[in-house]
Amino acid sequence: MQDYGGINHLIVRLARAHWGAAAALLQEVGLYPGQELLLMRLWETDHQSQTALAKSLQLDRSTVTRTVQRLEQQGLIERRPSPTDGRSVIVSLTPAGSRLREAVAQSWARLEEIATDGLSDRQKGEATRLLRRMDHNLRTFSNDT
Repeated sequence: MQDYGGINHLIVRLARAHWGAAAALLQEVGLYPGQELLLMRLWETDHQSQTALAKSLQLDRSTVTRTVQRLEQQGLIERRPSPTDGRSVIVSLTPAGSRLREAVAQSWARLEEIATDGLSDRQKGEATRLLRRMDHNLRTFSNDT
């Protein structure tokens, strides 16, 4: 069998394993992976347009629309028409959405503990540096094409 790249294979395996562990941890607080990222943006700056959320998360608008709809059904956010732009929808946290902040932070901290178990502080720093470099390389390539 042809070798299609050891690093590529490991990145895919790592991403899938990370997603699975995140799903298990977030399920405990009633979320699915990806939903917490949108909530994190709102915890940083509440009352954002869906367009701004899509840009900041680097996701297409249809993905953000589905996520917003699901979070709204869960009572964690609400949508209202923009008072200044009739075409825009403003997304805001509900009290229930605000209350999830600490639980999500704990889930993410636990996820990082699981992912870096057995690594020294030096190794964690090196892994962070290498992952940032690979992220930069791939984003630069994507932006150039």
